[in-house]
Amino acid sequence: MTRLLLVVPMIIVLTTSCGGSGKKAAMACAIGGDPSKAELAKLESGKTYKGTVRTNKGTFTIEFATTTSPCTTASFIGLAQKGFFDGTIFHRIVPGFVIQGGDPTGTGSGGPGYTTVDVPPADTKYEKGLVAMAKTGNEPSGTSGSQFFVVTGDTVGLPPDYAVLGKVVNGLDVVEKIGRLGDAHEHPTERVEIQEIKIASS
Repeated sequence: MTRLLLVVPMIIVLTTSCGGSGKKAAMACAIGGDPSKAELAKLESGKTYKGTVRTNKGTFTIEFATTTSPCTTASFIGLAQKGFFDGTIFHRIVPGFVIQGGDPTGTGSGGPGYTTVDVPPADTKYEKGLVAMAKTGNEPSGTSGSQFFVVTGDTVGLPPDYAVLGKVVNGLDVVEKIGRLGDAHEHPTERVEIQEIKIASS
C-alpha cells in the first residue's frame, strides 16, 4: 500500500481554543509545530459546513465532518478562508486509489507549519468520495497538516489512521476525472490546480 505523506515536524504541543462562546462549538485542539501559524475557524454547533473546491478541471463539493473531526475541519476551513489552497495543485494522483493535494510547495513534503489531531473511529472505511488528511507513517493516528486526499477507488484498504475531513457530496464525476490523470509513478499527467475553496454553512 502506498503511503500517504505529509512531512510536518511535531515540535511542541499546546492546547488552544478551537471555538468560541454561546452557539460556537468550543473544544481543545492540540497544536503541533508552530502554534502561532494555526488557522482555526470558529465553527457553530448544529451547522453544516461545506467547501466547494474549484479546479481547472471542474468543481466538487466536500461536506465537512465537523462532529467527528472538529480540530481537523476547523483548521482546514480556517486555511481555506485565508486562501491557503488557492493556486496549489494535486501533486499526487494514483488511478483507482486517491488524488492528493493541499501542499503549498507541490512536492508532497509541505504544509502549513503546524498540525492538529483527530483520531478517526476504528470502523472508518475509506471508500470512494471520502476525504481524509495525509500524514507520514511515524506521525500519530489522525495527525493533520494541510495535505488531503480524496479516495477514488471503491475499496482501498487503508487502516483507520487518517483523520476524516468529510465526503464529496457533489461533483464526484470531477474527482473521478482527475483521478484518471496519473501515471505509473503517481505523478499527474496534466496540471490540476485548485483555484479556490469556497466555504459555506447552513
